[in-house]
Amino acid sequence: MKVDLSPEDIARFGNDPTVAFAANLKAVQERIAEACLRSGRPLGDVRLLPVTKTVPAHILRFAFAAGISDFGENKLQEARDKQTALADLAIRWSIIGHLQTNKVKYIVRFASAFYALDSFRLAEELNRRLEAQGRDLDVFVQVNTSGEASKYGLHPDDLLPFVERLSAYPRLKPQGLMTLAIFSADTERVRACFRLLRRLRDRAVTVHPDLTQLSMGMSGDYEAAIEEGANVVRVGQAIFGKRPTDDSFYWPGLM
Repeated sequence: MKVDLSPEDIARFGNDPTVAFAANLKAVQERIAEACLRSGRPLGDVRLLPVTKTVPAHILRFAFAAGISDFGENKLQEARDKQTALADLAIRWSIIGHLQTNKVKYIVRFASAFYALDSFRLAEELNRRLEAQGRDLDVFVQVNTSGEASKYGLHPDDLLPFVERLSAYPRLKPQGLMTLAIFSADTERVRACFRLLRRLRDRAVTVHPDLTQLSMGMSGDYEAAIEEGANVVRVGQAIFGKRPTDDSFYWPGLM
């Protein structure tokens, strides 16, 4: 693989991104294994979804070479551009951020999973577009467990009525629930978000048996999330390094 690295690339990702990403990936996987051991869970219960937000497409070729083939993106436009640039690679794309209904026509063309389903309007449009494409889409229902107005997701009280109607959208294949915990150095406040999602899942699965998975935990709190029952952890900066954006902080306890 021949990819020319700019000085900016080297400053952010190092002289050999493949080696760096492989080492970071190994460290995260080891911490996942330790969290599973502490909580008495088999390692196979937890899947790592690397989050490639702001990592340029040409750098993701190094990530693929390091053994990463599942990429999670927050922004649809960014994901679409990267998918086009990396169409020669066998990558599974997941959209994990909020989606506007007018962007649905793009996601149904390439994404394998969508982690932020939070309205009937969005479910209807996704189902309609998927039907036209003749394909299905794995989805997670997003729940706002922190109560913060800045976060998307269903209010916990609205989850069961929403789940009861999911069968009306047969092209959507519900996998579980997703949440973003509160950003806090108080680990009990963070864990409370995870515990609430687990309780909600336990109720939702009695209505829709396929909603078994919990997608929760990011770079700074994925170990706690695993201890509270996470099946999918969404980890970006712990693998790809600090982002050059306003939200580039590492979560408390990460480093």
